[in-house]
This record gives sequence, C-alpha cells and structure tokens, in this order.
Amino acid sequence: MSAKQRTIWTFAITSAAVFMATLDNLVVTTALPVIRKDLHASIESLEWTVNAYTLTFAVLLLTGAALGDRFGRRRMLAIGLFIFTASSAAAALAPTAGALIAARAAQGVGGAIVTPLTLTILSAGVPANRRGAFIGAWSGIAGLAVAFGPLVGGAVVSGISWHWIFWLNVPIGVALIPLALTRLNESYGPSNKLDLPGVALASGGLFGIVWGLVRGNTAGWSSPQIVGALTGGAVVLALFVLWELRAEAPMLPMRFFRNRVFTLANVASLLMFFGMFGSIFLLSQFFQTVQGYSPLGSGLRILPWTIMPMFVAPIAGALSDRIGGARLMGVGLTLQAAGLASLAAISAPSTPYWQLVVPFMVSGIGMAMFWAPVANVVLAAVRKEEEGQASGAQNAIRELGGVFGVAVLASVWSHYGSYSSGTDFVNGMTPAIWVGAIVVALGAVAAFAIPRRLRAQEVSAPAYAEAA
Repeated sequence: MSAKQRTIWTFAITSAAVFMATLDNLVVTTALPVIRKDLHASIESLEWTVNAYTLTFAVLLLTGAALGDRFGRRRMLAIGLFIFTASSAAAALAPTAGALIAARAAQGVGGAIVTPLTLTILSAGVPANRRGAFIGAWSGIAGLAVAFGPLVGGAVVSGISWHWIFWLNVPIGVALIPLALTRLNESYGPSNKLDLPGVALASGGLFGIVWGLVRGNTAGWSSPQIVGALTGGAVVLALFVLWELRAEAPMLPMRFFRNRVFTLANVASLLMFFGMFGSIFLLSQFFQTVQGYSPLGSGLRILPWTIMPMFVAPIAGALSDRIGGARLMGVGLTLQAAGLASLAAISAPSTPYWQLVVPFMVSGIGMAMFWAPVANVVLAAVRKEEEGQASGAQNAIRELGGVFGVAVLASVWSHYGSYSSGTDFVNGMTPAIWVGAIVVALGAVAAFAIPRRLRAQEVSAPAYAEAA
C-alpha cells in the first residue's frame, strides 16, 4: 500500500469511528418519550439513559488513551469498536430500562477508548505539513455527528422504531473493526508500563465530579450525596496529581501543564463546551416546550448552528497551518459568544424563527473555527510519542466542560424560570444563555493569550512544534 493510500485509509477509518461514537452523545434524546412508553421507564430512568453514556465516556477517556499507549493504539481501537458495537446491539435488544442503561454505560466505555485514539492515530498517520487540514476535516465530521444526532434520532424513531437508533451502529462497527486491523499502522506511547494507580485515581475522581454534576439538579446541590461526591472527586483528583508528579511512567505528565499552550488551549476548550452544550440543551427545549415543535422539528431549527462545522471546519483547519490555530480559536470563540448573546437578547415566546437564524449561523461558524484547530494546537504542544496522553486529557476536559455547562445553566434556568408557561421558560432561559455567552467569551480570552511560539524554559523536553 502506498503512503497516499495509507493516509486516505487512516483518515476514513478514524473519521467514521469518531462519527459513530460522537453521534451517540445526542442521538437518544429525541427517542426518550417513546422509550418511556415502551419500557415503562420512570423520569429517573430516562435521565440515566442519557447520562450513563456521558458519564462513562467522560471518566474513562484518559484510561482509553493510556491503554492505547500501553497495548497498541490500533489494537485498542479495534477492541473499543468491538465494545461499542456489541453494547449497541445490547441496547437495541434491551427488555427493560435498567438493561438499556447498562448497555449505554458500556457504549460509553467503548466510546472512551475509540475517541482519543482516532485523533492520535490520525495525527501520526498523515503528512506533518497537512496535519491541520486533516484534523480540521476530522473535527468537522465530529461536529456533523453532533449536528445530526437529534435529527437522526427523530427520523429513525418516526420512521422505524427507537431500537434502530442503536442497530445502526452494528454494521458500521462490524465493517470498521477488520479495516482498522488491516489498514492502520500500529503505534505505542512513550512507555510500555501501564499506570494503574493513575488510571484508578483519575477515573475515580472524574466519576465523583461528573456524577455530582449530573445529579446535582435532581438531588439538590447542597444535599450530602452531591457535596460528598464533588468533594470526594476533587480530593481523589488531587491525589491523582500528587501521584502523577512522582510516578515513574505517569499516565498524564504534569509537565504538560507547565506548557502555556497546552494549559490555555484546554481552558478554552473547557469553557467553549460549557457554553455550547449548556445552551443547546435549553434551546432545543425552547422550540419544543415554548413554540410547540416536535423533537425532529426542533433539531431542524437548530441545524443552522450545529451543521456549520461541516462546511467551515475543513477550511479553518487548512488555514490554521498558515495563520496559526490559536488566533482562529480566539476569533471563533468571540463569534460564538456574540451569537449566544444575540440569542439571549432577542429570545421571547413569540420570537419568529427567522430572527434566530443569523445568531445560530454566527455561533456555528465560531464553533467550527474553534473545533478545527484546537486539537492540532494541543498536540503540537507535546512530543509526538505523548500525543495519546494529550489527546485523552483534551477530550476528558472538554466532555467535563459539557457536563458542567448543562448542569450549571440548567440550575440558573431553574432559579429564574419554570415549565409553567412559555414566558416562565424564557425568563429562566435568558439569564442562563447570558451566562453561557460570558463563559465562552472568557474562553476567547484564554485562546488569544496562547503564545505564538513556546519559550524554551516552558518545557522540560526538546522544543516542541510551533503551537499557533
């Protein structure tokens, strides 16, 4: 196989894998009413049908990257695809809500292995001078999965049944596993030792924090279980940091965070996902609860926002190789903050849809300009053999930002609004979206603060690539 063919296969396989894993973040949301009726599920069960995937996905991302570094990234990608495919079939066959929740949690395990490894394998498998363009296209495909999640869910539920939301993953996974094993090159991380204490501490700490954030609105933020979960998670993560500082082969070298590029890019990513996912969570309900559209109709109306990465991310990725990824990230977050601020300013129960289209498009363009270069900026800040660790950290941080954004913005909404009427809903949504806009604007500040070139004293290894 020629180098060009290998590059094409690497891009195709990693893009298809990340599309499948990312799609399942949102695809189930539009099917919840049907699942509730079919499986006689409670509201609590429906909540965990969504959160079981997000929870395991977020807390095991670092572990997935570490396993790839230890046992081989190609091998672990194939194992992750197998877990994801098998658990998708189990979800489709689930006879009870409990069985569905368990299958969704297993899907999250597979997704946590697949997602960081697709980026690492892609980064290593494409020409260095075109890495930004390929990662930009990869980011656009991941963004397309976010955009199409609610649409695919609504269309499949309306046209067939909710079971087929999960059956769709099975033939894709069955095709990808042999292709991954035969068409991808194997690669390993810098150490063949698995940092088991680090894996346990990182997973346990993130589990406590994410579980607390997910359950906070339901159980009450001051309840002992939530305070205990958040406090315990923070303590365990502090222990993780202490362990990584002294470990012989750390899962996440703490020296990464002495690199301003790595730290600021991840701060920007955390804040961007906070504002974006928290806002989409409320706006999708706005169209259904206030303006009376179906779940599919709601997804279609948000499409001008969520589909923009498909068109803009490849262009932005190519530009990042020429003009610098950090500047694109800063401009993108500025646009997204402006779009969210506009939505907060004009939203009312009777706001005509056409007035929302331009703010949605501005937010989507900004989102695409951020998504395309951020992965390349983060990976350029570390040595090539450490890209798996850096990728896992970046993915975990952004997913935590999304969980945190949904929890906090929903809490703001609960304080000011309710489901009693359209006006009451908007009274809560408006301040929540303003909070999202402010947080994204802070992310823009972090992105613009990323230096164009690393200073030698900021790293403890030979100079890394130019970061921005």
